[in-house]
Amino acid sequence: MIKAEILERLARDDATGLWIEPLLDEKQVGEVTVDLRLGYDFLVSIVTRRPYIGIARDDERFRPISTYFQPTRRELGERFILYPDQVVLATTLEYVALPIDCYADVLTRSSYTRLGIALSTMVQPGFRGCFSVELFNHGNNPIELVVGAKMFQMRLTKLTDGLNYGGLDRKYSGNVRPTPSRAADDDDLLRLRAISEQQKS
Repeated sequence: MIKAEILERLARDDATGLWIEPLLDEKQVGEVTVDLRLGYDFLVSIVTRRPYIGIARDDERFRPISTYFQPTRRELGERFILYPDQVVLATTLEYVALPIDCYADVLTRSSYTRLGIALSTMVQPGFRGCFSVELFNHGNNPIELVVGAKMFQMRLTKLTDGLNYGGLDRKYSGNVRPTPSRAADDDDLLRLRAISEQQKS
């Protein structure tokens, strides 16, 4: 989607409109992307005594995935240090409501990719909330991040004419703070366990 279409979507007041709040600078809307800023809240991965993060709830050793992360918060303009090989969950500063006929690719801006932070995620049409971003430092040096800095870019793609996506029942829709993985909530895990047990008998 190009700039003129993005601006037109921002002016719409229906399900095909685009909502971004706060949009602190009109220059955030580029020719083919919208720049998004780093939000306030972080979930930092921590090392525990457990040998791995389990996702099967029926395992007696299962522990909620959120216990493998420590929450922390920074205010606008404050610094956050991302260390090498560290996983940090964060969000965009902006609350975004996507149109029902567009999906978004969220990517790291090239200035941050060149530092060793790579992000690529797809967000379903109709999503409402702050985009979750999974930060990982692939480099050898700690990297200073500033809350509110334009760190990400959103590229919008319109679905085929006449195709609208109506489902808002998603695991991460509506979040405004970082959310740990909900892999343990996948129904597939129970089905796989049943298949495994059936094959053993």
